[in-house]
Amino acid sequence: MPETLLPFLTASILLTLSPGPDIIYVLMQSICNGKKDGIITALGLVTGIIIHTSLVAFGISAIIKESETIFLIIKIAGAAYLLFLAYKIYKSDPEVSLDQEKVSSKSFFSLYKTGFIMNVLNPKVTIFFLAFFPGFLWEPEGNTIVQFYLLGGIFMLQAFLIFSVVALLAGKIAFFLKQKNQSGTVFKWVQIIVFIGISIMILV
Repeated sequence: MPETLLPFLTASILLTLSPGPDIIYVLMQSICNGKKDGIITALGLVTGIIIHTSLVAFGISAIIKESETIFLIIKIAGAAYLLFLAYKIYKSDPEVSLDQEKVSSKSFFSLYKTGFIMNVLNPKVTIFFLAFFPGFLWEPEGNTIVQFYLLGGIFMLQAFLIFSVVALLAGKIAFFLKQKNQSGTVFKWVQIIVFIGISIMILV
């Protein structure tokens, strides 16, 4: 195994564990809707990494980095999507997310799609991958595309495992929260604040 893979894995785990839009979203989705929904959301998020890896592997990320207009458009699209999600939560029943019977009726595809789009429309991931991945290529003169996809696969695997653990722990917390009055309303507004906050972070 190339010597660069272990430090790459270590750095990837530290990055994934650091507070950010993806892990916060998995946590909130799991607390409000259950661990299965959190895991499906995590799957959507990590699948989006394929797009960022492909952009880096084929050099498209360099275009985004050099064009302030393209970068701004992607940031605005990502922020707008998060604000749209905040609006949908605002219009929803505050008790729905903590009703276990209604959790099972939610579309897993919808959860997966939301996670996927949220990750793909975060331009900071692409820019970070552009700066991060090249430093761990073990054979720069070889087939870099294969190496980039291997690094991307490792990043996806560790991120999914960490997100899944977060979802499982959050699901247990939800069991206790559902015993409390008004917990649905509280977490409804927490989600709204989180989405608005993340959208502002993306823009600034």
